[in-house]
Amino acid sequence: MFEQHLFPAISQPVSGSIIYEHIRILFPILRSITGKGIRQTLEYVANQIQDFSIVSIPSGTPLFDWMVPDEWNVNSAKIIDTSGKIVLDLNWSTLHILQYSQPFHGTLSRKDLEEHLFTLPDYPDFIPYKTSYYTENWGFCLSENQKKKLTDLHYTVEIDATLSSGSLTYGEVLIPGISQEEFVFSIHCCHPSLANDNLSSLAIAIELIRKLQSLPQRRLSYRFLFVPGTIGSIAWLAQNTEKTKNIKNGLVLSCLGDKGSFTYKKAREDSANINTIMAKIFSDHPKARIWEFEPYGYDERQYCSPGFNLPVGCLMRSPNGTFPEYHTSADNLDFVTPCALEESLCVLLDLITITENALYPVSTSPYGEPQLGKRGLYPLSPNISKADHTKNDMPDQLCLLWVLNLADGKNSILDIAVRSKKSFRAILSAIELLQEADLLKLYSDKQQNAFSP
Repeated sequence: MFEQHLFPAISQPVSGSIIYEHIRILFPILRSITGKGIRQTLEYVANQIQDFSIVSIPSGTPLFDWMVPDEWNVNSAKIIDTSGKIVLDLNWSTLHILQYSQPFHGTLSRKDLEEHLFTLPDYPDFIPYKTSYYTENWGFCLSENQKKKLTDLHYTVEIDATLSSGSLTYGEVLIPGISQEEFVFSIHCCHPSLANDNLSSLAIAIELIRKLQSLPQRRLSYRFLFVPGTIGSIAWLAQNTEKTKNIKNGLVLSCLGDKGSFTYKKAREDSANINTIMAKIFSDHPKARIWEFEPYGYDERQYCSPGFNLPVGCLMRSPNGTFPEYHTSADNLDFVTPCALEESLCVLLDLITITENALYPVSTSPYGEPQLGKRGLYPLSPNISKADHTKNDMPDQLCLLWVLNLADGKNSILDIAVRSKKSFRAILSAIELLQEADLLKLYSDKQQNAFSP
């Protein structure tokens, strides 16, 4: 087995304001699980990164127990009162139309219209996001206060929409590494104007891809999937079943732009490596939460379905359904912040640093503790670290001793960081110093008999 070298810790590449700008540009688009809006969104992503492919699957294609639905597009939707005044218009908000609404043209009573109006009485100023993907219906979403103003006895409804044979579209990029082992990131991109639940993870993923593509070399391969929720991940799995054997870790990304504390929902198998990685990262975030897996939420439940059982968790800030703004018009450009977006990207960069350094240290002086003083490593001077290291990167004397003691070829760098309760980057810095002193070698696999004669 060839000796390996450390992968340097990744620094922050962009400010949160750059991430936020992607959200601002994409926010007005009317997206759904199919149609012009999701294609427009994917085309934007394709213009931001290299080697991005857009895949279309025809309507009616079987996908395990599912089928690609007809494509939905809507040109206009409005409600008009008896005086001819438009009282609700899709142009005012992309949330005003019930997703996958059937076309409808006609005049009906206020009572009959009400059966097709969706509001949130507990939040009278919020417009809800509602869908009818697999049930035929038509309707409008509006605030409770808007609904109260509809006092005429009759209204005219005009919904110019089409449901016809077309395609389901998703985007994908594979960033190859030395190894064919993959880390998969999955991002749903089917929601209309929702800044946190949808666009925050999409915007962060763009910048994470840019960073990974700019690196001169990567150990692992990274696959990013931009898919419509549920049906999109099922479609990718159905058409790429053979590729799933290379997936060794994965994350679904969502709701990463609000001010809430981080939340990680575990992969299905408690022993999954991604669970250990995220627990270590969150040890530096005291308010972060770790949730057990449950078969509800985002697309992690598709990747973790029993036939695949992939090691895919879900990274969020405020989890879906736990904040009033969720799936409403209040999830707007004011709800996400550049600071939160930047912090979320930093967590993902820490994740990449850990996965790229999935290495096993072996001491070159394992019999007794090596003499550090003659190598200038005892006592360890605070000035020995590189000038661009942060405080959390700085190793202390105990970091060196932990690394040397656990460098038996059976403990990974992550194992050492977890057991020592030191930051991963501090352990990396300690390993770098010990390598420079010829006290360590690194290998990509466990060395069960590292010290055998």
